[in-house]
Amino acid sequence: FSCTLEVQYASEDSARLVMAVLAVDAELQPDKVKRAISARGERLVVAFSATEARFLRASLSAFMDILTLATKAIEEFG
Repeated sequence: FSCTLEVQYASEDSARLVMAVLAVDAELQPDKVKRAISARGERLVVAFSATEARFLRASLSAFMDILTLATKAIEEFG
């Protein structure tokens, strides 16, 4: 099971900053879920792969929570 998420930011610096913030948190079950984060220009690209759909859903849901928080911080404070 896999999923790729792309998020467009206003600048390449914003995408790289969010990538740096989110890259420090490792997956809780690295044997079941893999995550690769990269910044491609103004886009943050996150690729997930998991052994089961439920692991993918849980990982993606938790990631979206912290991604939303990081994005709101960028929007608020620049």
